[in-house]
Amino acid sequence: MTHTSYGRVGVLMGGNSAERDISLKSGNAVFAALQSAGLDVVAINLASQTSSQWAAEIQGAEIQTAFIALHGTLGEDGCIQGLLETLAIPYTGSGVTASALCMHKLLCKQILRNAGLQTPVDINITAEGPARYPVFIKPVAEGSSIGLHHLHSPSDWQQLTLQDASQWMAELPVQGVEIAVSVLHGKALMPVEVAPHSGVYDYASKYTAGATNYFCPARLPAETLRHCMQRAEQAVKACACSGAPRVDMIVPSGGEPMILEINTIPGMTETSLLPKAAAAAGIDFGALCMAVLESAQLEHATSTNDQGGVV
Repeated sequence: MTHTSYGRVGVLMGGNSAERDISLKSGNAVFAALQSAGLDVVAINLASQTSSQWAAEIQGAEIQTAFIALHGTLGEDGCIQGLLETLAIPYTGSGVTASALCMHKLLCKQILRNAGLQTPVDINITAEGPARYPVFIKPVAEGSSIGLHHLHSPSDWQQLTLQDASQWMAELPVQGVEIAVSVLHGKALMPVEVAPHSGVYDYASKYTAGATNYFCPARLPAETLRHCMQRAEQAVKACACSGAPRVDMIVPSGGEPMILEINTIPGMTETSLLPKAAAAAGIDFGALCMAVLESAQLEHATSTNDQGGVV
């Protein structure tokens, strides 16, 4: 497609989730890259509280294509995708269905298991805490390791202040090499190994410069790398993801990779994993942004966008 085929591109960023600051970093980086590529692009910082305000801001920008750089609630869970569907504006990333599914970690794990893929063992959790220890607990629907806790005993649970235990999930820890496999247009890129100095790849480890060592390709045998890439492609296909989703997994010694989750809108910051994997494949950041933009579409497209976008 030519640059003019996209019309005016709006980079949607910010939002109201716990990942707002990361979204702004991703969005500004994407905006600069698309601007350097010569596109008609506008940065849209969504900071208002209601979907009607978001709709007004997006319509006011008079865009024909949306590049979604929103993370977390409302941006990665199908909500903004649904809004763009009603506005008939093609957007990057997965559609409404896949976005909502992958954001809900328990539902996503069920789909993955039905597809024959391995995921960590779930542990029952009540108001009194997990049924056993040690465990990792995390919100059912959040991203960027927001709220991730490694609990070793009931006393660790008692120190938390969780308002609703039903919105949290617990999993048995998996020992092994933690990797991220980005899948661009259905094809897996080389896995990136993450080795946090703290031992846990939590929010601080992800977004603090120097807190984690990265290796691409991951320090695994070539056969294991290929197998993980195949598993990532299968996971993305099972959940009907599109664009450039990232599959996070742990590879036990001599075992089948365990899929932790699928991120439908991976970060695009200087420490993000998708750009690292793309760079290892010879795809610079600008080319990566253009490749993601090429995936822009509507999930329920039946006609031509009245605003001039390609549907």
